[in-house]
Amino acid sequence: MALDDEIRILSGVRLFEGFSQEQLRLLAFGAETMHLAADRKLYREDDEADSAYVVIKGTISLFREQGDQRIPVGTAEAGAMLGELALIADTRRLTSAAAATDAEILRLNRKMFHRILEEYPDLAITLRQRIVDDLQALVRRIEEVAARFES
Repeated sequence: MALDDEIRILSGVRLFEGFSQEQLRLLAFGAETMHLAADRKLYREDDEADSAYVVIKGTISLFREQGDQRIPVGTAEAGAMLGELALIADTRRLTSAAAATDAEILRLNRKMFHRILEEYPDLAITLRQRIVDDLQALVRRIEEVAARFES
């Protein structure tokens, strides 16, 4: 895949809103395009996470594993990002992921992402606020549904 195509794809990911063309170029330069055949695993639940993924084509299934069973959690389609927290901090995978269809994904490396943040500290501040806002929105949604489960 051409570098310009990767930049275009990354520019459509919410986490990278506000990134300049140069910042997106650096991120794309360090990215790796991967092709997954249907049913091929991308990662396993509880694996150490050192990268994030952007779905370019196809569908990725997210699931929990209990013995030989897969408990569906969700799906990710073109434009979706998986494991973005891995770009920022040491973490483990919360679910397993596998290609539901033949898929093409972009693997984003944490080291490269950190280099960009070090080179552009104002971007780190913007990302921090975006993450805080997202977490606050998540807490609000949880609080809204929590009343349904109270007895």
